[in-house]
Amino acid sequence: MPYLEIVLTLARDQHAQAEQALEELGALALTLADAAAETADERAIFEPGVGATPLWPNVRLQALFDGAADRRGLLAALGELLPHLDPAAIALREVPDQDWERAWMDRYEPMRFGARLWVYPWNIEPDARTADDVVLRLDPGLAFGSGTHATTALCLEWLEAQQLHGAQVLDYGCGSGILAIAALKLGAAAAVGVDNDPQALLASADNAQRNGVAAHLQLYDAQDWPGRTCDVLVANILAAPLIELAPRLLAALRPRAPFALSGILAAQADAVAARYAALGAQQLAIATREDWVRLSGLAPALA
Repeated sequence: MPYLEIVLTLARDQHAQAEQALEELGALALTLADAAAETADERAIFEPGVGATPLWPNVRLQALFDGAADRRGLLAALGELLPHLDPAAIALREVPDQDWERAWMDRYEPMRFGARLWVYPWNIEPDARTADDVVLRLDPGLAFGSGTHATTALCLEWLEAQQLHGAQVLDYGCGSGILAIAALKLGAAAAVGVDNDPQALLASADNAQRNGVAAHLQLYDAQDWPGRTCDVLVANILAAPLIELAPRLLAALRPRAPFALSGILAAQADAVAARYAALGAQQLAIATREDWVRLSGLAPALA
């Protein structure tokens, strides 16, 4: 099945807002590259390393959509969300699914998060440097979450620093399953992944099988999630749904259980923090990477 690719050429400081707009419009995957590179071989797919701000003055942001998507509707909505975007900076093309998958796999390099967590593409064998570490083998498919985006990296680093042995972990907005699977490989006893995208649930199931943790991961469509109590929560979605879902997410946590939220632009951090503080969340802390934020804290003392 072919896909629709929308390519935006932007100034470096515009990419975070554009990423959020494309995600809100239903982008299946996003990549970031140097707009000045003349060939595909010169472009580094995704950000140039975890924690690094793009150094290029202009970036090329590629968004993958379902091939049946309404092109005129997407362009009109994009114009409303990004009113300052020059129409000449937008390009559309049809992409065979094999081309997209190959480009990702050809350029994705192993990455380390914290002291001992590695994320490897599924087709590369871990080497000696990971002998005493935790390795997650990943194929994100068409779901968000490869570790290259700042929000995913922030959540992975937070998970790596938690005491997860025996914990029940909830990953709300699981995407590729990367956070739930990382939690299981870091010692969690069980994990639940929730998403409203069927492609995400398929990718999560495949990656759990690939990492030998499928028996410990339950997956739910967001409408079917029963809201069971958990010990740890990660939710890497967007600020608006995090605010809307705050009562339900906090209710799913045991008293004073730790949580981390991301998918939040820096300008939105205060609003999200205020919502969770008003509901009794404690010890709220903000970590920033590029233009993105992770909000962490503890659930209210009384559920």
